[in-house]
Amino acid sequence: MASIFATLPPPLLAPGKSFTPLFTYQRKLTVFPIAKGRSANGIVKAIGDSSESSTSIDIIKSVRNVWDQPEDRLGLFGLGFAAVVGAWTATNLVTAVDKLPLLPGVLEFIGILVSWWFVYRYLLFKPNREELLQIINKSVADVLGQSIPKLCFPRSRLFSVSSSSTFMEVVKSAANHGSTCRENVAIRANMKSHSYMQLISSALKISDLFTSCDLRTGHGHLDGAKIGIIAKPSAEFLAGLLGTWFSGGVAVPLALNYPEPELLHVLNDSEVSMILSTEDHAEIMQSVAAKTAAKFSLIPPVPHIYSETNSRDQSTDIEMDAERVFQGTVENLSDDPALVIYTSGTTGKPKGVVHTHKSITSQVQTLSKAWEYTSADQLLHCLPLHHILEFCSTVEFMPKFSVSGIWKRWRESYPSNGSKNDDAITIFTGVPTMYARLLQGYEAMEPDLQVASANAARQLRLMMCGSSALPPPIMKQWKAVTGHQLLERYGMTEFVMAISNPLNGERKIGTVGKPLPGVEAKIVSDDGSNNDTNLEGELCIRSPSMFKEYWKLPKVTKESFIDGGFFKTGDAARLDEDGYYTILGRMSADIMKVGGYKLSALEIESVILQHPSVIECCVLGLPDKDYGERVCAIIVLHPNSKATPPDQSKPNMSLDDLRTWAKDKLAPYKLPTVLLLKDSLPRNAMGKVNKKELKKKLAEEHQPFC
Repeated sequence: MASIFATLPPPLLAPGKSFTPLFTYQRKLTVFPIAKGRSANGIVKAIGDSSESSTSIDIIKSVRNVWDQPEDRLGLFGLGFAAVVGAWTATNLVTAVDKLPLLPGVLEFIGILVSWWFVYRYLLFKPNREELLQIINKSVADVLGQSIPKLCFPRSRLFSVSSSSTFMEVVKSAANHGSTCRENVAIRANMKSHSYMQLISSALKISDLFTSCDLRTGHGHLDGAKIGIIAKPSAEFLAGLLGTWFSGGVAVPLALNYPEPELLHVLNDSEVSMILSTEDHAEIMQSVAAKTAAKFSLIPPVPHIYSETNSRDQSTDIEMDAERVFQGTVENLSDDPALVIYTSGTTGKPKGVVHTHKSITSQVQTLSKAWEYTSADQLLHCLPLHHILEFCSTVEFMPKFSVSGIWKRWRESYPSNGSKNDDAITIFTGVPTMYARLLQGYEAMEPDLQVASANAARQLRLMMCGSSALPPPIMKQWKAVTGHQLLERYGMTEFVMAISNPLNGERKIGTVGKPLPGVEAKIVSDDGSNNDTNLEGELCIRSPSMFKEYWKLPKVTKESFIDGGFFKTGDAARLDEDGYYTILGRMSADIMKVGGYKLSALEIESVILQHPSVIECCVLGLPDKDYGERVCAIIVLHPNSKATPPDQSKPNMSLDDLRTWAKDKLAPYKLPTVLLLKDSLPRNAMGKVNKKELKKKLAEEHQPFC
């Protein structure tokens, strides 16, 4: 399963508020009284807080709830009239045009203009007029389903990526987000905090690097050009991503650990036009760019909250840059490409997976609801940035995975005195290898430090695991130490997250849970038929966050789907009677055919990992002329178990030892017939073992079996 490509902070969430599908950066609101009444924004908030729907009747009832304040009546009359008449006439305009002569439609359209003029005059000298006009304008446009003439101020445009919203939903979103959203912390990295305002301002400066970027019209002019982005986990990476989108470009995240040949493959295959890099990668990326047709540019440092660039003069410059966002409307909820993400290559040469603005937004909405993300959450991020997984919280980057660093950060978040720091980590996600390393680090601690670390870890709201199967022994040990049963989930670069154990409810060990809202899953047998409960086969997924295509591989794209738009994952899975899915492994690498039996390498691995001397294990099938394949176990022993004194050259585990220990836990035909002891297993950036390459290498070394 793919991991993190980009963490998308929750746009303008107020602490404790749930995520709404509105990606908006608003002008800071200054509240002035209307005579003795409330500000215009206060009136709108009062209406929004008292209504849960957007029908004309409900809006009128909402208006009545605050009509008792004489000072507010004029404002309520204007806003209520605009909301009711504007939304109602816009809705009926479609019917008028379709079913009646043109004149009634024209008259009703004039009604819209009249309502706009009324609210325009009322708000002409009010401080929040621009935001309110845009909110109302967008609500009517959403109802009408098309663009309509806008009686709004020339420099008042709203940048948003949102699904169609009713009038009241939009008003509530704006009111609940409040006036301080720009200064909320979006990213923490390298002991620095970066606000949304600083992030957006930096993104706009990056967009200036591209030719003819015009946010005033709401359209970038990169026209889908590919922009490669390479940076360690930081605010600069996200600024580069947003700057590319502001300009109408397509981002191509690049892995920090790509060897040059693989880097050149990605750059040439994706047809990158420009490479954005931070200074720490400038030298190598300039060299790589010279070997391609791509231009090169540095990503300027993103100012942080306490930096010198936050002086009065510099702050004014930031305000002026960010103002351009409010002047332009960039509607990115479309099927236009947004990202080209290259697969980890565990089953072949990396392919470019094209995601759209629509698929990304869909995933953010799904995960924020399923895992109940809010702006109060703080995510500690230790995974690579060149894969995909969106989050909706303040993100704290730890550029390099550190066992001691993670435990220390948790202890800082929740001191032993029982308090909780303002920037306390609430969410952590990792891969099985990370949790295994964290447990090893915990066992090496002094007793007092173990107590403090375990108590701190227990305070986190959510801990998740993915990318590959989590061995049950690690799951059980982690729960014993921290009290957390890790939430296992399943996804791929092609559709991000699709299946998850519930946030609230039974989390079945060894399973990845049930399909997320809006996602459909089914198991297809070898003959192409759908399987019933408890049968096994290939897992197929249909999801609103599905990728658009494999870049420049139309045939592969077509072959990857079956009838009904279901994507063939290439993973073997089992569905139990409760609707939970268990991943048995990659059909090309984890499913072995031994003497007529189909065996799951992951199942055998999970058993071997229960051995007290084993810390890592990889099982795969080696070719065999008699049985088809042999079960080969590659094991990394615990440091204290690698040799038996006094003969230091004698290994502490033989094949007979392993088979004897496992015979009561595995069927005879599942027992390994080949054992290889290694100091480590070769893993990629996501902690996955490339079994296909390893199998090929071992098959060449063990010709006697073939």
